Amino acid sequence: MIWLVLLLIALAPDFKNCLAIGGDVIVGITVDSSQRVPLEKIDHSAWDKLLKKHVDDRGMVNYQSWQDSPADVQLLDQYLAHLSHSNGQGTKEQQLAFWINAYNAVTIKGILREYPTTSVRNHTAMLIGYNIWKNLKLVVGDEQFSLDEIEHQILRKMNEPRIHFAIVCASIGCPRLLNEAYTAERMEAQLAGNARHFFADPQKFRYEASRQTFYVSPILDWFGADFGDSTAARLKAIAPYISHETAAQAAAEGTGSMSFVEYDWGLNDRK
Repeated sequence: MIWLVLLLIALAPDFKNCLAIGGDVIVGITVDSSQRVPLEKIDHSAWDKLLKKHVDDRGMVNYQSWQDSPADVQLLDQYLAHLSHSNGQGTKEQQLAFWINAYNAVTIKGILREYPTTSVRNHTAMLIGYNIWKNLKLVVGDEQFSLDEIEHQILRKMNEPRIHFAIVCASIGCPRLLNEAYTAERMEAQLAGNARHFFADPQKFRYEASRQTFYVSPILDWFGADFGDSTAARLKAIAPYISHETAAQAAAEGTGSMSFVEYDWGLNDRK
């Protein structure tokens, strides 16, 4: 085992940082059951305020300005503590808003802990040490939820594939981080809008008619089953959000193949 650790250190400089950190990082607070409230009582306005201040229309985050503002760092902590008051009861739209906002807010908290950094992948130890997706956990009710658990055990089971255009792992290859909080009242418009924005980005989607090939983000590979059980079904699922007429028609007919572009793990950092 020692030789493997030494090899990983030699091959990956950031591995030493992972070794040094280690263990779970808990955000939010423990709330007595008598103080927990339904999702309709959870207020996302603080998160909305922070997003409007530090995130631009492209979804790029000014981590430096956020980190340099103790008041805004504290407001994020207060918002995460507020999320801990949920008892989980609410409509599907309220649950979507809660968990999408929670995922994005916890991710921002995790990056601010490490900033300056160049990629979330610098903080995803595979064998030993801290992994932001597994070890950074939000307290909600009697449980602690990691980013992986929020994504895979909660959101993906809600039968809404467009969550993949809403949750953001702090990378350029991700969908944009919407600079407003998701709300139950605007959920459909927000999910549809961010999906359209995603497929309008040439770094994430383009269509080559002569080859009948869609060049798409690997999100449609990693989570393809959420969009359908075949390439044709997946194309039909994304067709309503494609602005290019020829590409949209081919996708709606389920005609063509998919090829996956390289994912950009660079930090979504607005400098």
